[in-house]
Amino acid sequence: MANNTVTNLIHDRNSRGRTKIGWLDSYHTFSFGDFYDPNRMGFRALRVINDDRVVPGAGFSTHGHRDMEIFTYVLSGALEHKDSLGTGSIIRPGEAQIMSAGTGIMHSEFNHSKTEPVHLLQIWILPNRKGIEPRYDQKAFPLEERSGQLRLIAANDGRDGAVQINQDVDLYTSVLEPGDVVNYQVKPNRYAWLQMAQGIASLNGEELRAGDGVQVSGQEKLEISTDIGAEILLFDLA
Repeated sequence: MANNTVTNLIHDRNSRGRTKIGWLDSYHTFSFGDFYDPNRMGFRALRVINDDRVVPGAGFSTHGHRDMEIFTYVLSGALEHKDSLGTGSIIRPGEAQIMSAGTGIMHSEFNHSKTEPVHLLQIWILPNRKGIEPRYDQKAFPLEERSGQLRLIAANDGRDGAVQINQDVDLYTSVLEPGDVVNYQVKPNRYAWLQMAQGIASLNGEELRAGDGVQVSGQEKLEISTDIGAEILLFDLA
């Protein structure tokens, strides 16, 4: 029998860490950089959710990572990516980009535009094993596949055209118009994280706004609705 009582912990948008320098305005859901909160060290395999805004023409110069699954989701604008694998790409809204750092990778990310800002979520997920070969993948998901419904965009098995991620995580996205409702059933012994990317929505009747995150444990049925529109990411976690 489904349990319709949300067992959750809301990570309020206003209690996130923040890094604001000349070219970057970044909010940190979990401890990152100079922001440290022992109660915000991640959730299950989720380790970082950064809400970044980068001014035109600026960005993150070449730097290294290892043993981390790094997922980028652009909300507006375009992000230019280059890495030591030889990858050069532009990431736009509706696309899922995954970089498995593995044994080590160098990369840079810049706002592709010289006139418009770029808004993105950068998400770090702990891999299910260390020392793997570095890898890059990027796929586009048309708006009609994400509109008013949950679309799988990343999964361990890469099913349904999702990018493959080295962890037992299913990541869904949805763009909701006013009046839309989506439902999701969290299976026993699984967990979920709902990240509000844009807009305002309700989870089982509780209002959430852009930047809010909800940690869900022991919950079976999730109902997400909106009166004004929203964009969400939903993680199903081991």
